[in-house]
Amino acid sequence: MQYTIKPTTKFLQSEISLPSSKSISNRALIINALAYSPLPVQNLSNSDDTRAMQKVLTSNTNKFDIGHAGTAMRFLTAFLAKIVGKWEITGSERMQQRPIKILVDALMQLGAKIEYINNEGYPPLRIWGSNLKGGKLELDGSISSQYITALLMIAPTLEGGLELTLKNRITSASYIDLTLNLMARFGISFKWTGNVITIEEQPYKPIPYTVEADWSGASYWYEMAVLANETDIFLKGLELDSLQGDCAQAKWFESFGILSEQEENGVRLTKKEVRLPEKYVQDFIENPDIAQTFAVMCVCKGIPFHFTGLETLKIKETDRIAALIDELEKMGANLYEPQPGELAWDGQLDETLFSNPEPINTYHDHRMALAFAPAAMATGHIEINDPQVVTKSYPGFWNDLQKAGFDVD
Repeated sequence: MQYTIKPTTKFLQSEISLPSSKSISNRALIINALAYSPLPVQNLSNSDDTRAMQKVLTSNTNKFDIGHAGTAMRFLTAFLAKIVGKWEITGSERMQQRPIKILVDALMQLGAKIEYINNEGYPPLRIWGSNLKGGKLELDGSISSQYITALLMIAPTLEGGLELTLKNRITSASYIDLTLNLMARFGISFKWTGNVITIEEQPYKPIPYTVEADWSGASYWYEMAVLANETDIFLKGLELDSLQGDCAQAKWFESFGILSEQEENGVRLTKKEVRLPEKYVQDFIENPDIAQTFAVMCVCKGIPFHFTGLETLKIKETDRIAALIDELEKMGANLYEPQPGELAWDGQLDETLFSNPEPINTYHDHRMALAFAPAAMATGHIEINDPQVVTKSYPGFWNDLQKAGFDVD
């Protein structure tokens, strides 16, 4: 399947109901289950990842296929390791190429019994759930925060609790912070001193909980706001004072003329004339999920850039650094990776390719489709292959684009 996206106006004006936060939804579901809560989590994301999580948690079988859902794979591996029973968990072909050995090794240090069904270090997994003993663990802080989050969420249920030391530079600390603050909402106390997180054995408390709107999903509307001549977009359900680390983008987008104003039920985006950056330099170590948004936007605005802190992009739904290099080349921009985990562009653009780009491949990665679709405002049109990949995090995206005045064919 292929969609062609064309803007019908350069004045972006609409009211958008953003999807609920997938990051919060998936954490809240695990925590709610660990709390043995009779209260359902309200306003859950309708993304594929969250649906996969819900399906497992409400299943009456012991074999699970979570498809492309990376958070579900990591969170459920730790969760199932402490739920008594014999479990098998697998995923898509790409999921079976995404490493999980670091998490499995850590769980086995806590007494878990897990084996690899096919390839060492990768799903699918066979897990014998049992009571786990806590203690002290060391992990490389530069790995995916999802491994760390998976361990932190089960930490209060471990016999003796957990002391987790994170070595080296901590990647996506904002997501770790999100996890701990969400756990605190459910009654858990913790200490985070330097690189050491300490959580004593203690019970989760069942509480009513409602999930807020998704800041990663908001980034594509910020991108469109930059590319439009005029902007008046109201993003329902969004909170500037958010648990989500990606709310930092509201400040970042001020450099591109976008103002964010908190109103009663959401955030309003407007645009003012500013002098754009001559070169945009940003460290995405805390916010890797919005790096694609900024890369595509900077190319569309002709702004050279140098991004760092992208180490975890290589183990996402695809190698996102390689994917951005390949797909932005179709728009006439030659990106390169100066050092591992970095991405840069010198600002040189082939205008012929830019005005008539080849169809963009999405590599089973929702954020490729979501980040490239707004580029139609700069190129005049853009074609997206496998467009329904957006259901992983933002199922209503194409409908929202049409509502905002785009033709989606």
